[in-house]
Amino acid sequence: MATGADHTCVVGLAWGDEGKGKIIDLLCPRFGQVVRYNGGANAGHTICIGDQHFALHLVPSGILHANATSVIGPGVALDPVVLVEEIDALGERGVKIGSNLKISDRAHVVTAYHKIEDRLNESQAAAEGRIGTTARGIGPCYADKMRRYAAIRACDLLDREYLCERLGTIVQRRREYLLAFYGDDGGLDPGAVRDELLAAAERLGPHICDTGLHLRRRIAAGDKVLYEGANGVMLDVDHGTYPFVTSSSTGPHGIGGGSGVPGSTVREVLGVTKTYSTRVGGGPFVSELGDDTGDRIREKGREYGTTTGRPRRCGWIDGVALRYAAEMVGATELALLHLDTLSGFKRVGICTAYRIDGEVWSTVPADVRRLERAEPVLEYCEGWGLDVRGMRTFDKLPPEARAYIARIESLVGCPVTIIGTGPSRTDCICRGRRADLAATTEPDGVGDA
Repeated sequence: MATGADHTCVVGLAWGDEGKGKIIDLLCPRFGQVVRYNGGANAGHTICIGDQHFALHLVPSGILHANATSVIGPGVALDPVVLVEEIDALGERGVKIGSNLKISDRAHVVTAYHKIEDRLNESQAAAEGRIGTTARGIGPCYADKMRRYAAIRACDLLDREYLCERLGTIVQRRREYLLAFYGDDGGLDPGAVRDELLAAAERLGPHICDTGLHLRRRIAAGDKVLYEGANGVMLDVDHGTYPFVTSSSTGPHGIGGGSGVPGSTVREVLGVTKTYSTRVGGGPFVSELGDDTGDRIREKGREYGTTTGRPRRCGWIDGVALRYAAEMVGATELALLHLDTLSGFKRVGICTAYRIDGEVWSTVPADVRRLERAEPVLEYCEGWGLDVRGMRTFDKLPPEARAYIARIESLVGCPVTIIGTGPSRTDCICRGRRADLAATTEPDGVGDA
């Protein structure tokens, strides 16, 4: 394993879809453990290796590297059925999964009734109150976790008799609740719920263990840990654009509970953003472009959801939200991706402040109603005509692109150390303290763990 790394968290600084998968894949050769600590199958990390595209939802991105053990922590909402499907799909593509994947016995389990509740809740909500959920059952699973009496954990999958007994009670109560609250049980079949969990448990049993203990021992032995944040900081349940958020702590503040390792072990926080902003589903988006420019960004950047395929809303980069997120998580550096997408634009915009009811704001207000009234204060940088796709040297970038990057650095107060110039793992510029990554952007093989 390569050396010179500190325990690091990679976190998205917007509403998800920032390109975290690519950055984690780039860093993986330097880490012995790669940990997902929050979220569930509602997240999607895309990794491009040559002409191969891997869309990972629950399996950590480290699974593509022979040196790393991939860990699904206790803070993850674990869908066993989806995880088995993902393992099988990776196996068909030559990615070997064995002792290199570990699942926390404390992770809470997503079931069919969680997905039914998610779908019914969203479909029956008034249009203005819809969150834009992926209907993967994540919110209802976390709600059960907090209610405690109705939750299933991964450790329960290891005891067939206990699991069946628990499910018998929980599923009947959930069906009664769905009928009373929604007038519809969504076709909930207790036998199907039991059978699919038992089948998944048989497959996943060898991977389920005390991952917190595993990580603490590996850290004591000298391993370095890469924490893989899911979703984005602006979707954080406490600090995002509530209630249009996910149901977990998406930033490094979620590491302690979500991994079983003290968050204080993290020395580096690498915040990931694109050169423009995107959002999926409902919620305020101050810098959104509902015009041909927004459509052009969407098509050039292929901005369609990894998990759902939904078209993403696009706009100029929201510097207010970016600075807020970077300060809140203590970002030590930035990865700025999709520089190539903005090639050819005559000018590129940056939202530097909000104007709300005649007042200028330099941060993100907590009140979502106020945020929905915000108008962007925009400044424009000169665009660059040269196509930068695949460039790997900062000095060869057009001066306009370099000036745009410098403006973002000054606005956020963090150095940009990684610049994405295309979808492949080799399409990036590494500079500053990450300059030595340029020699390791093409790790050996895929799936030879």
